[in-house]
Amino acid sequence: MAKIVGFICTAHGPQLHTTPDKWLLRVQSDRTRMHPFRGGVYSFDQLCELRKDENLAERSTMEAMTANYEKCHIASERLADAFDAMQADVAIIFGNDQHEIYGEDLSPPYMIYYGDKIRHHPATEEGRRLMPPGVAEGEAGHAPEEYREYDTVPELAKHIIGNLVENEFDITVSPKLPTHNPRTTGISHAFGHIYRQVMRDKVIPNVPIYQNTFFPPNQPTAKRSYKFGQVVGEAIRSWDSDARVVVFGSGGMSHFTIDEDWDARFMQAMREKDAEFLKNIPLSELQSGTSEMKSWITTAGVMEAYNTEYHEVAYVPCYRSAAGTGTAQGMYWWGVKP
Repeated sequence: MAKIVGFICTAHGPQLHTTPDKWLLRVQSDRTRMHPFRGGVYSFDQLCELRKDENLAERSTMEAMTANYEKCHIASERLADAFDAMQADVAIIFGNDQHEIYGEDLSPPYMIYYGDKIRHHPATEEGRRLMPPGVAEGEAGHAPEEYREYDTVPELAKHIIGNLVENEFDITVSPKLPTHNPRTTGISHAFGHIYRQVMRDKVIPNVPIYQNTFFPPNQPTAKRSYKFGQVVGEAIRSWDSDARVVVFGSGGMSHFTIDEDWDARFMQAMREKDAEFLKNIPLSELQSGTSEMKSWITTAGVMEAYNTEYHEVAYVPCYRSAAGTGTAQGMYWWGVKP
């Protein structure tokens, strides 16, 4: 039977892929949008007033951002080293799509890809024009410079699909990733980040598993996300293979408004395997970029059955404004004990 050798949860924000001067491009959109924060929704100016005692202006100076950028890169290399040491043969990757391969025309709550190849390429010029300010500048962090193909594990993907159906999950499946969206780079950045940053372009055969974290009205709840992970874990364990498997949760942490207290409480639950806390996080707290933490919750569902050892590589709250906008970068891994 297959052997899970480790779990990795990592943020995949542009703070890892672009220099701090490019982070400031995102502030333009921060000022024009509403931001979920601690159960409420606020404008940029309202957040500045609400959080005025947190000294966030000092924490978002160019000097502070540059220091955080350097911390993120050091941590990224350490996480990649941890992955290398696992010597995994196969990866399961939980991630989300942000209207990259899908769009407003279709938004499946779950999608499992079971094709034989993953096609990955740079964005087209049209695709770049459609990206928000500050995003296209970081494309190299998750999209290659030239067309590439990676192997998948169709037999494992189909085995997981069958197990999910048996457990009454109605899921979307695809033998061919959508290509109609002009923003596509072949596969969404949640997966491309793992390929480029954690696997360092030495991509092992993998199964991409999509979860709609971002877009109402069919966002899975935290409870559903955890259960999904439990069932996928059962499928991995019953797969007739001697492969060494690593499981990834790609996304997070709190953003586009950073909440360090929320992140700390979440990671306490991950560290202590507090399933009740993870399953009962209100949907109102899992909105915008923070919604990507459902990929970590799903990973926790897989991890529940294992005796694990927790490792924090880094937690770096990368503020870019006095309103507290930015992306909290977190990188963690768990080894599996005998």
